[in-house]
Amino acid sequence: MSQKPGNWRALVLLVWTCVSGSLLASEPPNLTELRYTVSLAGYQDHLVRVQMELPPGVATRRVQLPVWNALYQVRDFSQYITSVKAKGKSSALEVKPIDKSSWQIDGAQDGATVEYEIAAILPGPYGAQLDTSHAFFNFAELLMYLPDARDARTRVRFVSVPSGWKIATALEPDGDAFTAENYDRLVDSPAEIGTFKEADFDEAGGHYRVIVDADPADYDIHKITGALKKIAAAATSWMNDRPFQTYVFFYHFPRGPGGGGMEHAYGTAIEMNAQSVKERPEMLYGVTAHEFFHLWNVKRIRPQSLEPIDYTKENYTRALWFSEGVTSTVENIILFRAGLLDEAGFLRKLGEEITELESRPAHLTQSAEVSSLDAWLEKYPYYREAGRSISYYNKGELLGAMLDLQIREASEGKASLRDLFQWMNKNYAQQGKFFADSAGVRGAAEEASHTDMSPFFEKYVAGTDEIPWDGFLKTAGLRVISRRSLVADTGFAAVHNFDAVPSVIRVRGGSDAERAGLKTGDEITVFNARPVASDFERRIGELRPGDAIRLRIRRHSTEHEIEWKVGTREEVEFDVKDVDNVTTQQRARRAAWLRGEAQLPGD
Repeated sequence: MSQKPGNWRALVLLVWTCVSGSLLASEPPNLTELRYTVSLAGYQDHLVRVQMELPPGVATRRVQLPVWNALYQVRDFSQYITSVKAKGKSSALEVKPIDKSSWQIDGAQDGATVEYEIAAILPGPYGAQLDTSHAFFNFAELLMYLPDARDARTRVRFVSVPSGWKIATALEPDGDAFTAENYDRLVDSPAEIGTFKEADFDEAGGHYRVIVDADPADYDIHKITGALKKIAAAATSWMNDRPFQTYVFFYHFPRGPGGGGMEHAYGTAIEMNAQSVKERPEMLYGVTAHEFFHLWNVKRIRPQSLEPIDYTKENYTRALWFSEGVTSTVENIILFRAGLLDEAGFLRKLGEEITELESRPAHLTQSAEVSSLDAWLEKYPYYREAGRSISYYNKGELLGAMLDLQIREASEGKASLRDLFQWMNKNYAQQGKFFADSAGVRGAAEEASHTDMSPFFEKYVAGTDEIPWDGFLKTAGLRVISRRSLVADTGFAAVHNFDAVPSVIRVRGGSDAERAGLKTGDEITVFNARPVASDFERRIGELRPGDAIRLRIRRHSTEHEIEWKVGTREEVEFDVKDVDNVTTQQRARRAAWLRGEAQLPGD
């Protein structure tokens, strides 16, 4: 996580070939600096050995390991700790557990060294993983902090690194270690350690590093870098801002399950199944554009409700519809400006998002703000049932697109969503301030449009009124058309958490899925001979009536395979199409909307 945007400093990526060292060898602690030594000696057993040096101070110190990091899910990282010990200059010190994630150290007035082992077995951009092939560390999952000294400068040194492995991170290099101005900055700077491949490029004064941990046969780093250059150029020109000197893209392309991305102040970590990267590169570009834009929205243009970060419990906010959902709106604008998405693809994606929202009965009962507030429930499978919840990503993306059109209509095309973001960047991010959740977004929309936006926010953001799609879209010469179609019916519904395989939450009674033996709670590990990955929902959606579906499921620690034929059901889908007799003015409005720019005089 990060500190106030106004205090961030541009950091330099270091790729460093390491040599083994002694875990116990370290310099005396600086009074203003908290030091960590991280040993990879236990890499074959996934064990990270941490030594934390506490500077002299009070006799009783409390050390704390976060219970969550970046994802809005409490994951209790202390479950992976096997031991906590402490010693002073000459003897062992008493360590007393306070609760599940914190410990008390007595006799620490002259300084102390805290030592512990922690298993790093969580893969993906949200995890901390150490194995025989590489390490990827989100440091909030590994490194304790002093609750009364989170602002202290931090220094991290890696030792016992396997021969031939390198380190890539956005932390500042300092001799044989890396530093950050405080704990928040430290844990917002992940590290990749291994035999990764790398590339770099420069764009409009910024330097970009591309770090890839994957089988070289599974990707083309030059093709990826070419797309990244277009994405970076499109986003920075749209914001007219580049709040960094160096930015780091971390990529993992596993051949098994994997998917998702996590934004950071000076980089992003993205994981996608290797076969998906080959078959659907546009998915990789979409995730990348989304995470890259987060360096403004949520990392710097940040809701007040997320500050200060509380690593011991949930940080509730009603603004994720904007911080996440509207980031998806801008993702599409960036891709369009970069030439990686055309008009047909833009409108197809919009129709798919409308279909997703309208197909969830919960859109009539849960608002975008409440969906944001309930983000902490997303790790529970039933919460994600269509009748229980909507997605703040999904509705937020749609609200962003409609708000853009509303601002354009109110300003006669002179202003847009771009003006809203540039105003927030200038008045919040660049001033080191945070915005007041939805009220702050509404205020920015009103600054851009010079119009009262209360009705929009009351009805569609805080409320659950049906969104009048045609009312917004007609200004761009578009309308929403519903159609009934026969689609594949698998007979079950499944959802998956970020780091877990899909879990079956419903099996329809009397269906072929039930007759085949599928049960609620089953975990799906393989779908049609391929390990499940981030594209599971897409692959399910590509099934046609009569297709065979073969699943390997895990139930009570045992696995077995089941198979049946997909049935048929009727579904309502929505498409975004031209209105009859599109006018020149409507086409001009649409063109400006797609590229995220204001209309030129006379358009």
